[in-house]
Amino acid sequence: MIIAGGEPRASAQHTGERRTGTGPRDRMREGRDGEASDDGACAPRLLEQHLLGVARMGVIALDGHGRITHWNHAASDLFGLDRERAVGRSLTTLLRVPQEHRAAFEPGGFGHVWCGGCFVPRVDDGELAEVAWWVYPIDRDIDREIDGDGGPGRSPSAIRVLAVAADLRRLRDEGPGLGMGDVLMVSPADGPLPAVTGLRLLRVEPTLVPITERDASRLGRRLAELLPLMGPAATEHVTARVLAMGYPAVNLSVTVRLPVVPYWGGMPRALRLRPRAAVPNGPRHDAGHVPATLRPRPREGLETMAVRERFTFLGEAGEQIGSSLDHLQAARKLAEVMVPRLADYAVVELLERVASAEIDHPSGPVAEDAPLRRIAVVHDDEPGRWADTLPEGEITRIPSDTPCLRVLETGLGVHIPRVTPERAAEICASYTDRDLRPLITGRALLILPLVARGQVLGLCKLMRRPGRPGYDELDLTMIEELVRRAALCVDNGRLYRREAQAVQRLQRSMLPDDPPEVPGARVCFRYRPAGQAAQVGGDWFDAIPLPGCRLGIVVGDVMGHGLTSAAIMGQLRTAVRTLAAQDLRPDQLLHQLDALTRRLGEDYLATCLYAVYDPVARTCQLANAGHLPPVLVSAGGDSRVLPVPSGVPIGVGGEPFETVEVPVEDGAQLVLCTDGLVERRDRDIDQGMEALRGQLAGAAPSLERTCDAVLETLGPAVPVDDIALVAVGCDGVPPEDVAVWPDLPAKPSMVRQARAQAAGQLARWGLSDLSDTVELLVSELVTNALVHGAGQIGMRLIRGGALLCEVSDDGHELPHLCRAGNTDESGRGLQLVSVLATRWGTHRTDRGKVVWFEHALPREPSRCQ
Repeated sequence: MIIAGGEPRASAQHTGERRTGTGPRDRMREGRDGEASDDGACAPRLLEQHLLGVARMGVIALDGHGRITHWNHAASDLFGLDRERAVGRSLTTLLRVPQEHRAAFEPGGFGHVWCGGCFVPRVDDGELAEVAWWVYPIDRDIDREIDGDGGPGRSPSAIRVLAVAADLRRLRDEGPGLGMGDVLMVSPADGPLPAVTGLRLLRVEPTLVPITERDASRLGRRLAELLPLMGPAATEHVTARVLAMGYPAVNLSVTVRLPVVPYWGGMPRALRLRPRAAVPNGPRHDAGHVPATLRPRPREGLETMAVRERFTFLGEAGEQIGSSLDHLQAARKLAEVMVPRLADYAVVELLERVASAEIDHPSGPVAEDAPLRRIAVVHDDEPGRWADTLPEGEITRIPSDTPCLRVLETGLGVHIPRVTPERAAEICASYTDRDLRPLITGRALLILPLVARGQVLGLCKLMRRPGRPGYDELDLTMIEELVRRAALCVDNGRLYRREAQAVQRLQRSMLPDDPPEVPGARVCFRYRPAGQAAQVGGDWFDAIPLPGCRLGIVVGDVMGHGLTSAAIMGQLRTAVRTLAAQDLRPDQLLHQLDALTRRLGEDYLATCLYAVYDPVARTCQLANAGHLPPVLVSAGGDSRVLPVPSGVPIGVGGEPFETVEVPVEDGAQLVLCTDGLVERRDRDIDQGMEALRGQLAGAAPSLERTCDAVLETLGPAVPVDDIALVAVGCDGVPPEDVAVWPDLPAKPSMVRQARAQAAGQLARWGLSDLSDTVELLVSELVTNALVHGAGQIGMRLIRGGALLCEVSDDGHELPHLCRAGNTDESGRGLQLVSVLATRWGTHRTDRGKVVWFEHALPREPSRCQ
């Protein structure tokens, strides 16, 4: 294992092809006590150092009941589940390990180490991950840990099984990184192996490699760094057990076409690899005589150290450059690693279209007047000497007929061993606003293009002082390698930024802009995207006006992040709005949404909470699909988390949802949020909900002030996940603005009675000017209920943002518009309603149906507004 970028990177030893096993995918070493059999393969070495593969490796520890006690970050990335949600659960059921492999993960049920590969669906999105496994049974001697007073004790969470996992598909497609001893030679690739390497991986399979006594100490120490914190005796026991059974390794089948050149005995000394002083299988010599060819030479160790030191510098510098997905940070790091090791002065400039990460930018040759932004200026002169001459952040245009323009146009570097005064005057002639001759005269100048994926991204300019040796061939090779790596990191960061911008634009375009105006309710939204653009995902919220002055509120969170999650969020939000228009109960809406989601795809998973607030009945109906419960704040300031059944996420299926109804007093506030607000690595989510409840206690009547206070107190400055917050002010519709006639007699005279009751109520509200139109509309709806409906007929008038009239009956057949012929005696009633009313519609109820219309009020503001 090699520590790279602050995270453990597990090493896979490159071994030969001889293997024993039970099948092409399951490889079993069944020597004495389950130890790795020695089939002649051993850990390869180069320059007397271990040659190690470098890969991300997840480590999982199981206790005596098969429950997870340790789960590192690499396991979280591989299986899509963070540590807090994994610890304490059964591995085989959590990861849905294939049945034929589960015995290897059962404590005491499998006596040998198992290494092999299998497909395991990720927990977050269900995508199949091809996983390489090394599963080690640990005997019960591990219980003899060291307790606080130094005596032997027994730990209830002692390790019984140690499972090591790696992404087999990534190893096959991209190949492992490469390390030599403690030096990282090549970092794991960020994509498929490029064709220019000449390498082709034919096969990658997990295996085990036996460890000699000489290697056990170093490899055991690296293995111990992956284990959870335990006592020294426990760590030593687990490490010894793993080393005895075989160190995790991979078998690589590689093809490479290696050019062959004649040997003339003249390779550069610094690159020459010499044999060791003793050859075990070679001819024996007298003790007092060693042939001259085997005598150690004084410079040999220094040359080897020089080569290793350069490799170490390349590895560390490449690691610093690639440590961030910020393309501007990668450009700055390139300049920083150059000084003072390879240059005394370094400048990195990017084309403005690259620096700004424009979503749509032209490709192809660089135009002569293309702007460049100076990203970084690093030197070892006195601080601030060149700050005015070449300030960072300045945008310039490359003068014509200069080396910089030729480098951008051709993609080839320019090396000037010494810039003469004449050449300096020629280069600086086009810079009319400043004199650069003191900066470059007499120095060695090197200008290299940053090229990635066939596109020129910018320039790297390096200079050395006159008294320093110029750039030799090895310096140029190292610099070109670092510039190549930096260019790829810059391009990856630029593409990452572009995708993140696209995700954010897509997400924002699908979220509501302004809350709706609903009588008896106020709505306030707050949304804060994740600080890391890659984590921007599928949090969504909405407020939907419903018939009867009611308000539907939905908050959801699509599992996963990125463009796919944002697109799924848009589909689910549209589906919820469509289903809400049918006026379904909350549990029925979630059931329909779940069925629709499962038809869209297996990887569609989301949590969702849907609530319907009725300002007339002063109740709120809620149903939950695996989301956080809401917090209700009373008019007096008391807050409580509503006991809503959690349910299963949307897309899982197989489980019913449940609607609960709670009374809501006027002046109360209902607050809904996503987990980005309350979930933290250092606390349980229940503690986060309790913190939210405490913050909302005594909340101000202003919803805006309430939301801002919650975000300021509980929301991190740079959230790791999206935060959506919705607050609803439950004011209710005043009783004097509602008139109800629940039981109209089902006889023809009832139509005249309904018109008279509606006219009388309008007169009491001072809306007599609307009587003629409203009476006609009421007559049509009541007549339809009498002729085409069934059972009890009722009518309700509500004065809110508009005048709402509802006519209900026990019939279940919904009326619809139809085209009436010239001679038809019926069919024109709803056409008349659609022309005279502002809006009209129908919806089903538990008892039957409701047909309603809205009529605009006069211009003076209503009491509810």
